[in-house]
Amino acid sequence: MFRNYLKIAFRNLQRNSIYSFINIAGLAVGIACSILIMLWVWDEVSYDRFHKNADQLGQLWVHNEFSDNISSSTAVPLPTYEFFKTYDSRIKNTSLAHWPYKHLLTVHEAKVTKTGQFVSPEFLAMFQFPFVTGSASTALNDASSIVVTESLAKSLFGDQDPINQTVRVNDAYDLKVTGVLKDLPSNSSFDFEFLAPWAIYANQHWAKDKNDAWYDQSFQVFVELQPEASMEEVNASIRNVIREKAKDSKTDLFIHPLTDWRLRSTFENGIQTGGMNDYVKSFSLIALFILVIACINFMNLATARSERRAREVGIRKSIGSRRRELIGQFLGESIMISTIAFFMAVVLVEISIPLYNQLVEKNLTIDYTSPITWLLALGFIAVTGFLAGSYPAFYLSSFNPAKVLKGKLHAGRNATAPRKILVSLQFFFSIFLIVGMAVIYLQIQHVKTRETGYDRENMINITANEELNKNYKAIKEQLLTLGIAQSVTNSSSPITEIYGNNTLGWPGKPEDQEILFSRVVTGYDYSKTMGIKMIEGRDFSEEFKSDSSAMLLNKAAADAIGIANPIGMKIELWSNTWTVVGVIDDVIMASPFREVQPGFFLLNPEWSEVITIRLEKTADLNGTLEKMEGVFKKLNPSYPFEFQFVDEQFAKKFSSINLIGTLASTFAILAVFITCLGLFGLATFTAEQRTKEIGIRKVMGASTLSIMALLSKDFTRLVLVGFLMAAPLAWWALNNYLDRYAYRITISWWIIPAAGLAALLLTLIIVMTQTLKVTDVNPAQSLRSE
Repeated sequence: MFRNYLKIAFRNLQRNSIYSFINIAGLAVGIACSILIMLWVWDEVSYDRFHKNADQLGQLWVHNEFSDNISSSTAVPLPTYEFFKTYDSRIKNTSLAHWPYKHLLTVHEAKVTKTGQFVSPEFLAMFQFPFVTGSASTALNDASSIVVTESLAKSLFGDQDPINQTVRVNDAYDLKVTGVLKDLPSNSSFDFEFLAPWAIYANQHWAKDKNDAWYDQSFQVFVELQPEASMEEVNASIRNVIREKAKDSKTDLFIHPLTDWRLRSTFENGIQTGGMNDYVKSFSLIALFILVIACINFMNLATARSERRAREVGIRKSIGSRRRELIGQFLGESIMISTIAFFMAVVLVEISIPLYNQLVEKNLTIDYTSPITWLLALGFIAVTGFLAGSYPAFYLSSFNPAKVLKGKLHAGRNATAPRKILVSLQFFFSIFLIVGMAVIYLQIQHVKTRETGYDRENMINITANEELNKNYKAIKEQLLTLGIAQSVTNSSSPITEIYGNNTLGWPGKPEDQEILFSRVVTGYDYSKTMGIKMIEGRDFSEEFKSDSSAMLLNKAAADAIGIANPIGMKIELWSNTWTVVGVIDDVIMASPFREVQPGFFLLNPEWSEVITIRLEKTADLNGTLEKMEGVFKKLNPSYPFEFQFVDEQFAKKFSSINLIGTLASTFAILAVFITCLGLFGLATFTAEQRTKEIGIRKVMGASTLSIMALLSKDFTRLVLVGFLMAAPLAWWALNNYLDRYAYRITISWWIIPAAGLAALLLTLIIVMTQTLKVTDVNPAQSLRSE
């Protein structure tokens, strides 16, 4: 029997080759899209899960309460590291870490800058990064040790055994390689190529002085809980520790679980509001939409062609076939088509995945050796086959054999109702995705064209180091003298980042008011180099020796303080008094999707983390950079010459939303393509079914245009129904999406109607094209059997 069913299935596929192609191609594209999306989703949800004890790991965070909001941060006081080793027995271990930073590594004549972290010895025991060589329990116990990744070991030592080899770090420390880690997985929240002991930094004044400083929040501390401990209960226990240790503190402490670092990393006013998890949910929904659209195509074409197989059903029933056997037959055919479509989809995925990986900046693959992969594949085929074939199977098997064999099968109007509902549902999904694609695109463009407050053209950043800071004045002088630069400055952070925050005091400040201000410490010519507009007062100047205690405010800070003319105002900071000498325009340093944070600027050329250079405008940029490299090799010889363009650093702020926008657009277009593919098959079949009717109408004098309008009417109604369902839901969902951004677009009234009109135009083009083929047939041919 099974062999017989298989033969019939293949004969049907061959006999109806066009519809079979549409069915299989639509399903294959839909399944391929779903697989690609779910590969991305799985990579996101599996972030950091390679640590076997991931559920017990977390990082200490703080909620700092201010007058206008609650700010959440990963920077905590240094004493929390030792304190929590004994405070609560449910805390198994703690680890201290400095921030990831690029450092100079020297091995003989080879010099490279690589990202590394200085961590306490417990770090490798807590976070189970797999070792190639060495032991997690001892690798960082020695203050002169270093652990490198496999690729870094290869680049530094080639084929030599790296263990016990010496690496000089920052031209200051000679460290011995005690371990080699496998390269970090792409779905790891950590980003380093080497680890060195915290003990190297422990005795430096900026760290040594903070051992009892509960007010200073400048360090990263990680915790590991006992296996049976509840993170919620531990959080309740540690919440008020900083308030108790630091008088008048308004800081709450909590553990942010490792498993939430990627997916739930966004806090608004002290409340966890989302992160990548929002996009994971959205794209999972898109994958489901696309799969449903592809399944609807199959169901519609199968039911539309049901009358062609009505006699087959009648004969089978008349010779004793039971309904459940017929249902099994048709579901079997559906699963067979799903199987063919699935393997075609896998081929499509393998062809497209190199380009897809470039797009999403991941290394996604299908693991064919995993039993889970094959179980998921079988489940995917079974579910898709059942969804796609369920309605045709139950519908076809319900035919009355007596009526069918007498030629009296009249489906009636109600028979097409499910098909119409499904087509409307397709248009609902498609219009929803089109609107989403348009809104995300407009939001991205809205933010990209936002005034940044500075000129980022022809400007580069160079990370400062001890040697560079020592020779800064000479470097600046030579760059200006040689005509390489228009202006040069240095600062505690690049123009695209905020590294520090403080609260301030001023005359008349309400006692209960606390505002968090961003802090930037600069050298001379900062505003000139950045191209920032001075609104009031003056910039820092070497003509005024008193500027060592002067302060600039941005416009947002002046507004927050609430003084009409702040020039000359005395500001309290770090137990010192500073005088406001100028107010500059607001500059977007943090997220371009947020309002500009109130900020202040201090003068201290010695506090330098980055050097910013505005290049002279030239047609020979490479020549200019070569001249600059010569200056830096002469005055900063220990370090390789490396730089970043400021406009490229600014563009990185859009990397996530650009990716989301590109993915949303790509899959929305594919969803519309699948819908159009199904619509093409349905329109073709409908036109073929009504060939004789069209012939009669032509004989009676009907024009081609009137016939097109007649056949397009039903499809137009279905588009309108889909539009009416999609419009309010899309409006609500996208407004909720945009509410996460302080700087956002307002959805224009025309966007949703335009999406509906686009869907309608596509529908009319497809339907009219197929109708035109039938109207071109001579009525004598279509009616000769009558």
